[in-house]
Amino acid sequence: MEPHVNAKLLFNHATTLKLHTGNLVNRSRLKKKCPSSPSEELQDCIQGTLSEWFAAMPSSLNSELPSVLNCTVPENTEAITPEEREELKVSVKLFLTESDRSSIRSAVDMACLSLGVSQLDSVIIAPPPLPEGEAQTLTHLEPLWEELESLVHSQKIAAIGTSDLDKTLLEQLYNWAQVKPSSNQVNLASCCVMPPDLTAFAKEFDIQLLTHNDPKELISAAGFQEAVQGSSKDLQAADWRLEWVLRYSIIVKSRGIIKAKGYIVHAKKSTDH
Repeated sequence: MEPHVNAKLLFNHATTLKLHTGNLVNRSRLKKKCPSSPSEELQDCIQGTLSEWFAAMPSSLNSELPSVLNCTVPENTEAITPEEREELKVSVKLFLTESDRSSIRSAVDMACLSLGVSQLDSVIIAPPPLPEGEAQTLTHLEPLWEELESLVHSQKIAAIGTSDLDKTLLEQLYNWAQVKPSSNQVNLASCCVMPPDLTAFAKEFDIQLLTHNDPKELISAAGFQEAVQGSSKDLQAADWRLEWVLRYSIIVKSRGIIKAKGYIVHAKKSTDH
């Protein structure tokens, strides 16, 4: 059977998609086009990984169609060996599209499993985008932070950090939290210079300030559906919604170079028709 016919059968039947792009550092097909933004890179990766996965599929499917699609291309993925683990730092940023704290645990578990590690060195959380005109508050952050704290206590994560908090909110979180944030990412598109009050607070409480250029919404629902539809003919993606995206980088500590980076994506099909 044609790969696109199999792809359509699988997608129509499945209710969950777990996708791992594998290591983008080694992937020549992405070097042909330099993505202009993190959003474009992610969309390109989802489409490319699905296309490769569909193309590598056996022509005849088993009669039992899976409800969970584990989409990864084995030659693009390599687990970290125990011998090299000490030399490497595994850093993660988790982008949530909905305020479901259980997503955090499933994302961390899936990252550990995919990368062959028992613990992530650092996880930065990017809460779900809020409706226009609504501001992030401690109430929004508390349940997500509690989930991260429990993962620190169970030694799945060593350090946890935040993204785009101003000085007031970072201070509120710091005072409330049991496990204190070790870092806070600041988007330099929104402020060319680090705010002095934030810098002073971070210095006093030993919080590392990092910069990033991620948009508020890493990939829109339409962007995700476009990536899925672009991977094979006749795929219907309108019912699918993205739950979370995890971006990881694996850095060689002694040399400061990126050994691997990639995305893990989790999506579900809406069942309400």
